[in-house]
Amino acid sequence: MISAILSLGLLALALGLLLGYAAVKFRVDADPMVEKIDALLPQTQCGQCGYPGCKPYAEAVARGEADINHCVPGGNMTVRALADLLGVEAKPLDAEPKPPSVAVIDENRCIGCTLCLQACPVDAIVGAAKQMHTVIAKECTGCELCLEPCPVDCIHMEPIPQTADNWRWGNPQQPHPYPVIPLVKAS
Repeated sequence: MISAILSLGLLALALGLLLGYAAVKFRVDADPMVEKIDALLPQTQCGQCGYPGCKPYAEAVARGEADINHCVPGGNMTVRALADLLGVEAKPLDAEPKPPSVAVIDENRCIGCTLCLQACPVDAIVGAAKQMHTVIAKECTGCELCLEPCPVDCIHMEPIPQTADNWRWGNPQQPHPYPVIPLVKAS
């Protein structure tokens, strides 16, 4: 009996060492270019590029299967950043860029079907079955994926007004999405 336990113990040790060696020797690291491309994308997970999220789109761009100009939320600034990273010529965005917006649910018309909850890739919609739903505006990426499944059309998109809290410096070569009001000195 002791010899059987000892034999199984030695066999387990040998297989463990073999698996450990194989894990180190044949380890596949993530493609660093995919990570760099993914870091430039806005992480909205909206699917407007034709891929289910930013990481799959980054993988397709790195493999050369997708072009760099499909990210609508990232806009032309992301296209230029990807072109610089990859050393290719920047192309115009293949869709019309949209102003930043947030989903709003008309609470009087919401029937609580939960279809919008299931469609939201960032869990920005909260509610329960047969209860009113609402959007956590701070979490909403404006991807519009919740619009289509809503059977009563109670969801609409509202542009996010520019404030001092959400203003970002734009690229001088690209027109800023919001009008710039020049400062006038008082006389």
